[in-house]
Amino acid sequence: MKFIGITGGIGAGKSTVLSLLEENFNCKVLLADLVAADLMRPGKECFDKVVALPWPESILDHQGEIDRPKMAKFMFADNSLREAVNGIVHPAVQTEVLNQVEAEKEKHNIEYFFFEAALLIECGYGKLVDEMWYIYASQEVREKRLMETRGYSKERIAKTISTQRSEESFRAHCNRIIDNSGTKEQTLAQLRQIIHE
Repeated sequence: MKFIGITGGIGAGKSTVLSLLEENFNCKVLLADLVAADLMRPGKECFDKVVALPWPESILDHQGEIDRPKMAKFMFADNSLREAVNGIVHPAVQTEVLNQVEAEKEKHNIEYFFFEAALLIECGYGKLVDEMWYIYASQEVREKRLMETRGYSKERIAKTISTQRSEESFRAHCNRIIDNSGTKEQTLAQLRQIIHE
């Protein structure tokens, strides 16, 4: 079984690529965001530590769970909060992911384990995965997608992209580049070619 990390900037279409992988190949797909969300639920490993950080106001909703959009807004505005949350959540996510990878290896049921994370490189997964794949889309395509699917303004897109790793840096750290600027069919053709090499 190959353990493959999937990364790329916002709006590159990582979710689309992961869906194509799940639908067409013998694999498991795991998203860092979903693992992190689970670990921040009440009673889970990261909940108390994250809630105890110095937030401008409570990040809990009326059900006593973390209001993730509210938390994200505060993190976006304050680097120290973002770093503190990442320092709590990322190591816990990594432990959980590696446990799941080991469990899948023992089962011998799948050929590929794909793990998607925006901060794959920053969190040191390059040393843990067999390959890193960079999902690329042109700036124009990314902007169009973010405006259409998330309703982002040009200013928000520019600010978000400016805080992320550059295309050159992604390319330098990844073994494979998947160009996801075109149609799903074009992307699937690239995935088939890589997997059947």
